[in-house]
Amino acid sequence: MEILRFFAQTGWTAKVILIILVIFSLGSWSVILAKWRELAKARRVSTRFLKEFRSAARLNDVAKVVKKYRDSPLASMFHAGYTELETQIKFARRAAGSDGAYRIRSLANVSRSLERAVGSERERLQRALPILATTASATPFIGLFGTVWGIMNTFRAIGITGSTSLLTVAPGIAEALVNTAAGLLAAIPAVVAYNHLLARTRKLDRMMDDFMLEFLNLVERNFT
Repeated sequence: MEILRFFAQTGWTAKVILIILVIFSLGSWSVILAKWRELAKARRVSTRFLKEFRSAARLNDVAKVVKKYRDSPLASMFHAGYTELETQIKFARRAAGSDGAYRIRSLANVSRSLERAVGSERERLQRALPILATTASATPFIGLFGTVWGIMNTFRAIGITGSTSLLTVAPGIAEALVNTAAGLLAAIPAVVAYNHLLARTRKLDRMMDDFMLEFLNLVERNFT
């Protein structure tokens, strides 16, 4: 109630600044919670998929269960690479007859399919992270603007009343301090979460790069 009472007593500029900072803060927290769950699930499901991929006797066995792992970027990569692999094998067998060997013509095409899948998954995993970066960089300056505005109001009140008593300077100083605090409260969680989530995204990037090499090695060893 005290916060609401103080908010009602502030000027329109301070109200606008505080509302903007609250919007930034709510937006960043929604991104933090959503991306935390998404990245944790992607890592967990990818670990399970990788275990099943390595234990499978045939790629076809993995293709039958890949839909169970739709939250895994590795599963999406596998689907892209396996689709290209299957297309090339079918084309080669049609050209050589039904008794043709399971061989592909271009390993580079499989590699490009995997790279496209990696790019798509990387973009998906990093989606909404710029909101955190924007919040972390912009809100301190928005709060600083509110700070300057509050100090200007303080000097204006001193000039009008000719008094430097606490009753005169308190409202403007309070506005300045509240805007500073609001800017920091919005920025600090955003920058901490951005760095942490970006680090988790990079771990998934490394998993995808390793899986791409593993998949290409397997294809080159068995289908070329």
